[in-house]
Amino acid sequence: MNITKEQIDNLNAVVKIAITKDDYQDKVDGILKDYKKSANIPGFRKGHVPMGLIKKQYGKAVLVDEVNKLLQDNLNKYLTEEKLDVLGNPLPKQQDDFDWDAETLDFEFELGLAPEFDVNLKGKKAITQYKIVADDKMIDEQIERISKQYGKLVSQDVVGVDNEISGTFSNEAEEIENSTTIELDKIKTKKNKGLFTGKKVGDVVTVKTKGLFEEDYLLSSALGIDREKAEGLDIEVNFTISAINQREAAELNQELFDKLFGEGKVTSEEEMRTKIKEDAEGQFAQQAEQKLLNDVTEHLIDNTKFDLPAEFLTKWIQMTGETELTEEEATEEYSKSEKGLRYQLIEGKIIKDNDLQVQFDELKEFAKGFIKTQMAQFGQLDPAEEELDSIAARILSNQDEVKRLSEQLMSKKMLDFFKENANLKTKELSYEDFVKEVYG
Repeated sequence: MNITKEQIDNLNAVVKIAITKDDYQDKVDGILKDYKKSANIPGFRKGHVPMGLIKKQYGKAVLVDEVNKLLQDNLNKYLTEEKLDVLGNPLPKQQDDFDWDAETLDFEFELGLAPEFDVNLKGKKAITQYKIVADDKMIDEQIERISKQYGKLVSQDVVGVDNEISGTFSNEAEEIENSTTIELDKIKTKKNKGLFTGKKVGDVVTVKTKGLFEEDYLLSSALGIDREKAEGLDIEVNFTISAINQREAAELNQELFDKLFGEGKVTSEEEMRTKIKEDAEGQFAQQAEQKLLNDVTEHLIDNTKFDLPAEFLTKWIQMTGETELTEEEATEEYSKSEKGLRYQLIEGKIIKDNDLQVQFDELKEFAKGFIKTQMAQFGQLDPAEEELDSIAARILSNQDEVKRLSEQLMSKKMLDFFKENANLKTKELSYEDFVKEVYG
């Protein structure tokens, strides 16, 4: 067997493989002899079928199968030994009227080669690293929500300005019939609020759905319909009142603190505010880090310039899917996936150049940290190390879980690397301002 490589350009090459009969004949003959021993062909006793008939019936199929195995094994070995960094998989060149009886069988495979490039994280323009803080307004609103949530309901005779009203929304034509509880302060406009104010249990209020609530998303849950149907819905609905309540806020006392945070962990309103701030900013940090990861990714894709073997990759997409695509479909698919492929190559280079591979011991500790967080949500704050090791071993025996956790750990490693090496500027702002700036 002879394998050679023809370099077309920096991104494309052709591997040529010449296979002679010496490479496969012994193997083919051995398989055909086994076939001869076990073949059941009418007119012949088992094991006495003429070899000529065996070769005629099975010879070509066995030959093709063995040659394909040789090709696959030796091509993969060649790519590894030559350290060729290929994109996709080698594509066999089509050969019309191929002669399987020739003394030498010649095959050619097209290769798409990964480009050489450098990654520069120190761009001239700094990338914003957001630090989201929980301001006093947010903490005040959270405490107010908690006080209401853990407060008590006091029945009222008539609807007042800040009451909770239970009842049923209905509209026969739209098949709406949904029992719910609404807060009057969530109703939009004084006019709509006025339709409810002063009403009693048993009264029916007719309102228009368009612009009924301060937040549009509340309409779908109030009417018991999906958001798509609720969006832009402009009809009249009846609301039959079944109960009117005033929610009295709970006192900020030790009983409430223990109920919220565990016995004795918080002992004053000041400590409660500190805990709410810490918890909120912990959640905000995850959003800020995801934003940073997205922004650095976009920066690297936009500023790391290299060519790809686009023609080869388009052909590879066209030929290797579950169903063969047209050239136009493959071109469109390549266009959709190009940015993702570019980032995979950039990420791979960063990982290789900076030795960021995930080690098993790291993965195990990462899994144990994940387990501890999950257990803490169910009140198990100090699990034994032996228990964590046992659960982690069970999780890491599942390949899907290993893949998922490895991806999460690698994402964390990449984020830490970007924080240390990218050109970043820190911007501190409230969550409300963060949402406005990032999402518009």
